[in-house]
Amino acid sequence: MEFLGVTDGISDNGTIVVIGTEDIPDTGDPVFDSKERRIGTVKRIFGPVEGPFITVAVCDTAVLKNVKGMELYTRRRTQNGKDKRRNRRN
Repeated sequence: MEFLGVTDGISDNGTIVVIGTEDIPDTGDPVFDSKERRIGTVKRIFGPVEGPFITVAVCDTAVLKNVKGMELYTRRRTQNGKDKRRNRRN
């Protein structure tokens, strides 16, 4: 698992806001807590490149009770055993 970032709070629409690292995930990647329990999926990425903000759509709203300062992790999705991104051809 790769470190996603530390939670900053909850947005108005009920998603978790994470202060991310420079390693930006793809939208739709699953998000886990430190005990490898699934929290939700990456919904949106915005802000500066050096420290982007990432919103996470949660699977269960019970997670929203003690969110502040939680470390979150992600796993890259693959399609058919291959990397999601395709190489560019000249």
